[in-house]
Amino acid sequence: MRLGYLYSRYPVISQTFCDAEMLALERLGFALVIGSIYAPLTSLRHEHISRLRSSVHYAPPQQILKIWEKNAKTGQATSKWPSELVARHERKYGPGVKAGQRARNAFYFADFFAGSDVDHVHVHFANRAAHTALFLKEISGIPFSITAHGQDFMKDLGSDDLLREICAAAEFVAAETDYSLELLRQRCPDSAAKIYRVYNGIDLARFPARHDETTRLAGPSRTGLAPYHVPRIISVGRLVAFKGFEHLIDACAELARRGFDFVCDIIGDGPLRDTLQTKIDILNLSSRVYLSGSLSQQAVLEKLQAVDIFVLASVTDAQGASDVFPTVILEAMASARPVVSTRLAGISELVEDRQTGVLVSPGDTSALTQALEQLLRDGELRLRYGRAGRDRIEQHFRIEDTVVPLLKLFERASVAVAKLDSRRASHSKAATGIAYLIDQWPDEGLPLLQRELQELKRASRSRGIPIVPVVCELNSGTRLDHAMEEIAPSLEFLPDAMVLEAEWRANPTLGQKLEEERAQQSTRAPSGIFLRQARFALVLRRLLREKKVSHVHATSSRALVCALILKKLLDVTVSVTIEARPELARDWIQNALPQCVGGRMTDRKLLDQCGRSFLVDKTTFRSASRKALGLISQKTRIDLTAGQPFWQQWAELLFRWSDSDRKSTIENPK
Repeated sequence: MRLGYLYSRYPVISQTFCDAEMLALERLGFALVIGSIYAPLTSLRHEHISRLRSSVHYAPPQQILKIWEKNAKTGQATSKWPSELVARHERKYGPGVKAGQRARNAFYFADFFAGSDVDHVHVHFANRAAHTALFLKEISGIPFSITAHGQDFMKDLGSDDLLREICAAAEFVAAETDYSLELLRQRCPDSAAKIYRVYNGIDLARFPARHDETTRLAGPSRTGLAPYHVPRIISVGRLVAFKGFEHLIDACAELARRGFDFVCDIIGDGPLRDTLQTKIDILNLSSRVYLSGSLSQQAVLEKLQAVDIFVLASVTDAQGASDVFPTVILEAMASARPVVSTRLAGISELVEDRQTGVLVSPGDTSALTQALEQLLRDGELRLRYGRAGRDRIEQHFRIEDTVVPLLKLFERASVAVAKLDSRRASHSKAATGIAYLIDQWPDEGLPLLQRELQELKRASRSRGIPIVPVVCELNSGTRLDHAMEEIAPSLEFLPDAMVLEAEWRANPTLGQKLEEERAQQSTRAPSGIFLRQARFALVLRRLLREKKVSHVHATSSRALVCALILKKLLDVTVSVTIEARPELARDWIQNALPQCVGGRMTDRKLLDQCGRSFLVDKTTFRSASRKALGLISQKTRIDLTAGQPFWQQWAELLFRWSDSDRKSTIENPK
């Protein structure tokens, strides 16, 4: 029995509280299944994400999800399309809630979570993902819960009636502050009894306590008073209106006018970057105030360790959006830094005014300036506030403590916990699955792919060996015909290029090693093909471990580049189908084939050089007559080129290659 997490988009660099929560649950023994409707908007990824044992599974493109919807409506799927709920939501809440799209996403994840033995799904943010979870429960019966934050239900969801319906359907709702707890109970009075306050926490292991702070004792830093160092101020957040950066820049201008030496580093990116930079230039602050852009969390933590004051001048914007419980304040206090912020939403539940920092009224630039001046003048006060802040985090906001109320809520909702020992027992079973690696789909060079997969699926049922067809890239420019629509729901699709790039950047040592190995080869795959296939391989390695794959079949010479990288990473066996007109050079193929246990090809000369495990491929068409035959096969979906005996022979070879007594390193990943 397992716990699922569903996100609208994951990971998001500003939502480190989600990462901390899931990492803490994994340390406590939860085996998580993580789903994300959309891919991240940036390839920047925090280093700690790599510690998650669970992979993130993304919904396939909408083009594919619409096929799931069509199959559900025509009775070709195992679950029923929630027509009545979709229609009611469209009538009641309007087209803006995109009920049909939420239902399509839910239909996919209902199948995914059910297939992963998930008993309960938890959702962060009462917005798109929570709405999707409502449909997911309708489709599959899998219960869900929510952690609501603030802006999500106050603004983003757009309907209090929809919020009430979601909360009524949820097993429980966690609110991250007392402030948001009261707001939620006011808006959802019928669900008030199942709304609880659960604070976010942080992993203090990543914030070592510092005891030597003598360099922070520089006195007043006015020009001419010879300070030990120029005090450093830092602020972190998306460059949006409710973060109050314009007020901070105005305060910095006033401090400069009063003659204080300081530098202020604003970390983050967003739509107001150009506006803020213009303001900095107009106020002649370019030598004092810097916009540093987005940084990884590790880089932010290193900066927090080196600064004197943390400030977040949060306000409420014109649309009513605001900070509620900024995680970055937790991180600043854990770093023993004094905090200057505003009396807004749940911030006062975290920062104790005149104890761990200074709180001012939102938008009060004069008070903000005065608070910063006081801390710039008084190094002892900075130290006292910083130490008190660290103590407060240790006492109240350690992730090991803040996750306990959430655990109790899961237990109350009868969520069964899958412990790691049972997970390891599952993974100790021999890996025998077969991955079918499809570089791009649809592909004119694979006219009988549907028949091939159908025959393999039929054979695999009797042998108990799963077939995992994986599409590395969807050719979205090609219209899917009926035959393609039949096969689409059985395909796994890799996420978009942003996820691929993030995985590549997160593994620089491995990426460099793969590049160096390619450089040492006497014949090399073209650099563009190699880099593309290497990125596929880094994402695929987790998926293939989860699927217990021991054999990878490459359906083209391009896919073979990826398969051979996976062979190195996972110790899997590899086979290949070499297309009639390969994209890769003949000498590269000749050098690659000895690394394969077998395969198929039409090139007789190459075939003569290979062993008996290589078959003449009867599914590709080189001559004019065979091309015509292949076209007929495509149009009629009748296999005129091979027949069942060929597929039986091919299936037996694949099963033999996948069935190995060796202990695959899929169970013990490198």
